[in-house]
Amino acid sequence: MSAGSRRRRSGDDEDPENSDLENSDLEKDDLENFVEVDLDEEPDVDRRRSRTPQRRRPQGLNLSMPSIDVRATVSTVREGFSTLLSRPLASFHMILSLTVILTALGLIMVLSASSVEGYAKDGSAYGMFATQATFATLGFILFYLTLKVPVRLFRRFATVGIGLSILLLTLVLVPGIGVMVNGARRWFSIAGLSVQPSELVKVALCVWGAHLLASRRNVGVYGKELLMPLVPVSIVVCVLIILEPNQSTTMIIALIVAALLWFAGLPGRVFAGFILVFLAAGVALALMSDYRSARVFSFLGRADDPLGSGYQAMQAQFALANGGVFGVGLGQSTAKWNYLPNAHNDFIFAIIGEELGLIGALIVVGLFVILGAVGMRIARRSLDPFFRLLAATITVLFLVQAFINIGYVVGLLPVTGIQLPILSNGGTSMLTMLTMLGLLATAARHEPDAIRALTGPQPNGLSRFLRLPTPVAYRPPRAEVLRDRLERKRPAGGRSAGRRPAPVRVPRARGTGRGSAPVRTGAVRSGEIHYPGRQPRPRRVGQRSSWTQDDAYPRSTRGRQSWRSEGEYRRR
Repeated sequence: MSAGSRRRRSGDDEDPENSDLENSDLEKDDLENFVEVDLDEEPDVDRRRSRTPQRRRPQGLNLSMPSIDVRATVSTVREGFSTLLSRPLASFHMILSLTVILTALGLIMVLSASSVEGYAKDGSAYGMFATQATFATLGFILFYLTLKVPVRLFRRFATVGIGLSILLLTLVLVPGIGVMVNGARRWFSIAGLSVQPSELVKVALCVWGAHLLASRRNVGVYGKELLMPLVPVSIVVCVLIILEPNQSTTMIIALIVAALLWFAGLPGRVFAGFILVFLAAGVALALMSDYRSARVFSFLGRADDPLGSGYQAMQAQFALANGGVFGVGLGQSTAKWNYLPNAHNDFIFAIIGEELGLIGALIVVGLFVILGAVGMRIARRSLDPFFRLLAATITVLFLVQAFINIGYVVGLLPVTGIQLPILSNGGTSMLTMLTMLGLLATAARHEPDAIRALTGPQPNGLSRFLRLPTPVAYRPPRAEVLRDRLERKRPAGGRSAGRRPAPVRVPRARGTGRGSAPVRTGAVRSGEIHYPGRQPRPRRVGQRSSWTQDDAYPRSTRGRQSWRSEGEYRRR
């Protein structure tokens, strides 16, 4: 029953003056908000009418946009990424995801970009795609094997690998063994598949160089300990590759050596000298060949030859302009119809920009940026100097190759012929890049947090599904530990003058928790940083003052870590 009917029934017992005021207010309310109710009707009719919708005043449309707190949104996204990255196997899972995404995208774009040329040559639009898919399958097998092989085997056979790769580079120059294509002798033909040894030497040099420099401790003023024998062997490799000839791969080999020396701690002035020599050699090699010098002059604007040396660069820019923001659609490119040479190889980024537009091109760039960030995160968190050097070098290799390729496609650099990693057509390149990503994933599984997560009684997730071995915590050799102790006792003036950071001594915080023992005023802990990175731990009460990397993990049995108690785990 409505409020008006209840007031009317109780009106006989109230004051007449008040009832008149209430009746007037009630009539106004009945007209605006309530439904009139007849008291003579049955009670069930009153109850049914009281449930009818009320009449309300019509309201206008609210077209104002809701306010968005940008700061709160950014904070939420940042906290989400922090939570994701705090997981112990976050780096490993991100490397796996990026590998699958880049490989799938590369196969799709190779199929789209090579369909026209493949049909014109072999009568099949799927010929190049089938070859690329075969090498991708072999690459994933090598990716899996790198996760299964123990670390000690990588280092044990590193010297054998670089020796075999130099032997292959020599054999490919022999007429009758190496296959010559377009005036260059770079390939072997094995069972109908072309194998390029200059691509295989990239992996061998990364592994051998990281193994060689990981054991080098003292870096003098000129870094002689780091240069021998890495630089002489690299010069031999570069000479063999130049004889093919292949200038772009020579640049990549020099880049690998430079990254290894930089992360190993080569003094800055010596490294700057190597950069100057590298640039001078690059300019000399570019001017020694007619077509290379024509490309450089065309880039500098001194040669106006749109149908000659500047043809590829101009057609690539036309393809990017045709794609616009959203692209013309997958498979709908017009540049691949013999307008843009090597559209499926060196200039596949132009096809990506035309078919997927600016959005697709930015997604590709973002994937490589994320790969670079994850790779550097793995290198920074690795305790093993071998994995630290290897992860950093592989990451720099991916980023520089992608930057050079995208740079000359969009017109920021002269055309060099360096492929876009994973995405460009090239069987041996796909094979080596997936192997390098497997090495990067192996380094991610050897992060300290990942080791603690995988040394439980029963590993779960991908490690259990793939039947991967349990990673072993890094323990430095005994001789290296003794050298660390001698370096701590040695005066500051007797240390080497390389780029390695000087020791920093930070006062130790006083104990404030319950049960904490008093700490002397002069008690300090060593914050000394020795490359490759060691992470010193705060000294517990009653523990010996000299810290070694053996203290980074508890004593274990059968290579697996085990905490004695929950209290010890929290203290550590």
